Amino acid sequence: MKRLFSILFPLFLSGLLLLPACREDELVVPTEYELLPMPIRSEADFAADEPIGMYLLNEGNMGSNKASIDYVDFVNGYYIRSLYTERNPNVIKELGDVGNDIQIYGNKLYAVINCSHKVEVMDARTCKRIGQIDIPNCRYIRFARGKAYVSAYVGPVSIDPDAQLGAIFEVDTATLKITGEVTVGYQPDELDMLGEYIYVANSGGYRVPNYDYTVSVVERYRMKQVQKIPVGLNLHRLRADRYGRLWVSSRGDYETVPSRLHVLSRKNNTSKEMVVTDTLDIPCSEFTIQGDSLYFYSVAWNNQSENNDVSYGIIDIRTKQPVTDSFITDGTQKEIKIPYGIAVNPYNGDLFVTDAKNYVSSGSLHCYDRNGKKKWSVRTGDIPAHMTFLYKNPQP
Repeated sequence: MKRLFSILFPLFLSGLLLLPACREDELVVPTEYELLPMPIRSEADFAADEPIGMYLLNEGNMGSNKASIDYVDFVNGYYIRSLYTERNPNVIKELGDVGNDIQIYGNKLYAVINCSHKVEVMDARTCKRIGQIDIPNCRYIRFARGKAYVSAYVGPVSIDPDAQLGAIFEVDTATLKITGEVTVGYQPDELDMLGEYIYVANSGGYRVPNYDYTVSVVERYRMKQVQKIPVGLNLHRLRADRYGRLWVSSRGDYETVPSRLHVLSRKNNTSKEMVVTDTLDIPCSEFTIQGDSLYFYSVAWNNQSENNDVSYGIIDIRTKQPVTDSFITDGTQKEIKIPYGIAVNPYNGDLFVTDAKNYVSSGSLHCYDRNGKKKWSVRTGDIPAHMTFLYKNPQP
């Protein structure tokens, strides 16, 4: 039986007593620890490529300043809610407004806080704040050779047919200083690297109905945009696979143009130029790639039924063909109202799916084994969305 109890570490207790006056009127959510049905292990028993934990970034409702970080402790078997609050009791306004991405690079944990226009930087082991990088309307973050690359809408957070072009910012991960910037397409979202190039999916989401449809290609060393690839309407997710291809999701216009999944490959064996080689007639809201499998889900509004059509699946990235029409095999997908985030443990194949529920209250995190059978579920913060794994030694 799960046991739920609030444990305030001595550090947190002492911190509460010393909270500055500026936080006296704020509601500070205490950190909660919930025991999960998993064995307690020694960290020494974990393999070098086996995660010891997983951070979950809860977006929180826009304007509510309720972004938060939870942690799944694979060593001691706990789910820890609102860890950032405990570890940083003196930070005014806590984590910020709308968490949009979370990643680990070296010994640092990076949380992109969209509407607070910053990237919060913490110690990856302790979640204690190191500093912040101020970037307007920042979206996603990736890393290469000691640099962080952050996509940003740049302009105000609002629908505007005249919204300005977005940008990618280069940041030195040692000093946390911005060292470069390049203009790309409209409202750029997820980005990834292949060799010396950065690829970013431009959405144009603020310019509805005039969405962008391109992937910008940036030469990383010069921070110069060298190409725009026509792909699909209202692009969102972008991931590189281990065969040097890019997988990009498009959201369409939510009416007549549906969501699709696109594959970009080299134009030929001697060219570095990428082109669309396949477009899969599969709606895709979010996806993640592990090995030769692409795990995805889709949430699409159906005007006829006035309900969301939700689907889950796996695609073999070698054949570009569906393997199954649901990676949840025990029927428990019915417990999920609005899937909102997905991750796969690269060591044991455990699947993690978040549920945003009604977008205004606590969500859920569901864990499934590699065969799609549910292992456990737990309550999260508001709008749980983005996950990243922690290892006992920094990963390359």
